[in-house]
Amino acid sequence: MRFPSSIFVSVSLFTAETTAALYLSTTYRSAGDQIWQGLTLLFTLVPSVLVQLTLTFIHRDLSRDRPLILLLHILQLGPIVRCLEAFCIYGSVGQVEEPYVSITRKKQMPREGQSEEVERQVGQAEGKLFTHRAAFSRTSVIQAFLGSAPQLTLQLYICVLQQEVSIGRGTLMVISLLSIVYGALRCNILAIKLKYDDYEVDIRPMAYLCIFLWRGFEIATRVVVLVLFSSVLQLWVLPVVFLNFSVFFFYPWILFWHSHSPFPENIEKTLTRVGTTIVLCLLTFLYAGINMFCWSAVQVKLNDPDLINKSQNWYRMAVYYMVRFVENASLLLLWYMYKTDFYEFIFAPLLVLQLLLAYAMAVFFMLVFYQFCHPCRRLFSSSMTQGLWDCSSFLCVLCTSASPHSRPTGRAALETSVHQEPSNRPDTSSDSADDVPNDTTYDVLNDTIYNVPNVENSVRGGVNGDVSHSMSCNV
Repeated sequence: MRFPSSIFVSVSLFTAETTAALYLSTTYRSAGDQIWQGLTLLFTLVPSVLVQLTLTFIHRDLSRDRPLILLLHILQLGPIVRCLEAFCIYGSVGQVEEPYVSITRKKQMPREGQSEEVERQVGQAEGKLFTHRAAFSRTSVIQAFLGSAPQLTLQLYICVLQQEVSIGRGTLMVISLLSIVYGALRCNILAIKLKYDDYEVDIRPMAYLCIFLWRGFEIATRVVVLVLFSSVLQLWVLPVVFLNFSVFFFYPWILFWHSHSPFPENIEKTLTRVGTTIVLCLLTFLYAGINMFCWSAVQVKLNDPDLINKSQNWYRMAVYYMVRFVENASLLLLWYMYKTDFYEFIFAPLLVLQLLLAYAMAVFFMLVFYQFCHPCRRLFSSSMTQGLWDCSSFLCVLCTSASPHSRPTGRAALETSVHQEPSNRPDTSSDSADDVPNDTTYDVLNDTIYNVPNVENSVRGGVNGDVSHSMSCNV
């Protein structure tokens, strides 16, 4: 059984960030900055409350007689208690004989076109520990994009206004950046394990390094661009943030209403229609928060029983990064045009170039990861670089066809129509249609982060009802 290191890292980042934020809020209070103190506490307490609710919801504590655990969750100490419980389970493995075990079958990565199945035993303790890992993976994402991301943006904005970086503020910014990158890394790792749940996935250190660099450059660049733009155009940053957030928040709902599908009722049997609506709104809220700062691994689809879109492709990812690159470049250009005398000591063109290169480095490490370091790249239906190349070629063809200079006019058009062969050539319209990327061309199996992998199918006979039920619940 693997050591629960991911749980320890999640709790450590949560505790360190909360402690640093509380200390920094006291310094703001001493300095008389009540606005900064209130915003710092807001970006600390709101994600903390959501983390407590998520842990309580996943472990079904409301339907069980555990008043002490509920009290500790109210006191915002739930992650620490869950971490201690996970370590107790890990320490008790081998000391007490398992009353029953179950057999799981996992496929190995195909070699020379063949894939073998490997059987292994899964005990009750391992099933409980798996539930804890899945719960902390979700809480890491919530903490990262609903708490750490706005906290980092706020503290960096204060540093720009006050023209100094204090020790407390710098410590909080470093911890917040690590928390965001770790949350994005957990998204990628969990998405891989969910898509290839039938296979024995072995993620190597080089893959972790590529994801860390990819997400680190992407998130850091995005935060710096937003802070620079907001420092010179304070009022215009609100429409930019609101538009970004609204697009990703309402897009799943618009698709849901357009599909005329029935309202989802498979999230939790004990929830009413109002409770289900609240859970779905929180899900789309988290989805919008992730896409505000980086690419989300999945697309929410409310009319699907699993609440995710399983037909994600390279084309959608390429469009996202191209649009985000253009947006960052536009915001930097506006900052350069309206920058104040405060930035005179900064060589602005060099800073703009560095930020654009940093975002390009993020895309580069993403390509390296999917092309060379992805643990399941042998299962890809197509190469990512080839898919992105086809997408860029397709966009170039669209731009060329939409340009008026690419169409013959006047006498040239008449001569072209006269000398054109009548109809003795075969029709190639179907061939050209195959060049257009669609949802099935670059599909990489299932892409989701919000559902716990279907391990309960394999441990259904060996894990008790509470554990298997908690392992199958959706966020």
